[in-house]
Amino acid sequence: MKAAIYCRVSTADQDLEAQEGVLREWAELRGLELVRTYREQESAWKGGHQQQLQELLLEAQRGKFKVVLVWALDRLSREGPLQILTLVHNLRSWGVKVLSHQEPWTEAPGELGDLLLALTGWVARMESQRRSERTKVGMERARREGRRVGRPKGSKDSKPRRRARA
Repeated sequence: MKAAIYCRVSTADQDLEAQEGVLREWAELRGLELVRTYREQESAWKGGHQQQLQELLLEAQRGKFKVVLVWALDRLSREGPLQILTLVHNLRSWGVKVLSHQEPWTEAPGELGDLLLALTGWVARMESQRRSERTKVGMERARREGRRVGRPKGSKDSKPRRRARA
């Protein structure tokens, strides 16, 4: 059966290779034929930024593969249960199964699987919100202590920034 791998990390400090290596071995153990690996270094919190995920969805719709392997479902999205359910539902409607290495219950049939998907989406969103809150609290504490927050003077981005809408 033809399969694709989707790997995502949020920051340059994280390593895509760790996810990809494990998922390649997993595919081999399952006798899956890997047709493509989608690699993304992008936040899953803000929808629309994951270009490789969009490409994966297009190719899934075209029938290029029947299985998508992910390290964990939160690699797909951290926007909450509705987003995870929508992604998985769309893939299923195209005859594509999503299998998560860290969540073996993704192979559970029927409504139990849907319930667990929704729960996982909720947990991913809550983890992301908590991490954001901790970061903001730490930055505020640093400001109160008189420390500079942000990039060192003179540093430049390696790629253009996306501006938040006001």
